[in-house]
Amino acid sequence: MQASHVTVVLLCVLLLEAVSSWGQENITVMLEPQADRVMALGEWEERWQQDRIGFHQPHVHKLLEDNVDKVLAGRTGVRFFFPLCGKAVDMKWLADMGHSVVGVEISEKAIKQFFEENNLTYSEEPVAAVPGAKVFKSSEKNISLYQCDLYNFSSSIEVQFGAIWDRGALVAINPRDREKYASLIISLMAKDCRYLLDTLLYNPELYKGPPFLVPDEQVQILFGSRCDVERLQSVDAFIEKHRSWGLDSLTENLHLISPKSS
Repeated sequence: MQASHVTVVLLCVLLLEAVSSWGQENITVMLEPQADRVMALGEWEERWQQDRIGFHQPHVHKLLEDNVDKVLAGRTGVRFFFPLCGKAVDMKWLADMGHSVVGVEISEKAIKQFFEENNLTYSEEPVAAVPGAKVFKSSEKNISLYQCDLYNFSSSIEVQFGAIWDRGALVAINPRDREKYASLIISLMAKDCRYLLDTLLYNPELYKGPPFLVPDEQVQILFGSRCDVERLQSVDAFIEKHRSWGLDSLTENLHLISPKSS
């Protein structure tokens, strides 16, 4: 009886490994059309200089509005992190609610436009820990925006965060850098952090990106070993401009990610 039980357990383990291997291969095939796509930092800065910023939204993101209570989880004065923040109006919206905001953005123009368009005065100073980097701080609100390469940012510059809003970062970074990005994000998460992640699903054979395809299975692979991952919403996000990308459908998925209890 005992030997039979061991055999069943071994078969289950082998089956799970086979399923995992098949799943990984399936994701690799799915991501293949965009696997080698690379956007240099200079190209993003150029987009801002030329005002080619169709990714910017002039209003608070509806998925954030609808799910902010799940992120706050009853907490007040939460420290939010915005990777690749651009000039997102979501930052002032959260600051107006009494939360503090730290963002990282490569484009100095984007950062200055954020403060100017929201009628906020700000100071500017170098970041000693990151040569060439600057931090722009609001005089009225608890908002600090770092102008630097995201991968030069760390928890030694700002302590860990209680919340992260990733509306367009994971889908914008080069696909081959996703594991490095996930490691950085996890290192910035406090024990009670609630990370709200927005991803996109579409046929990558039709559009090379960015924004890039990030399937749910990859979100699980990137974060699932260290964090609990829950998909909160899935919405049809297709609008007319996506037709010009060559797409005929586009789905937006929202995930809530939090560190596993030790």
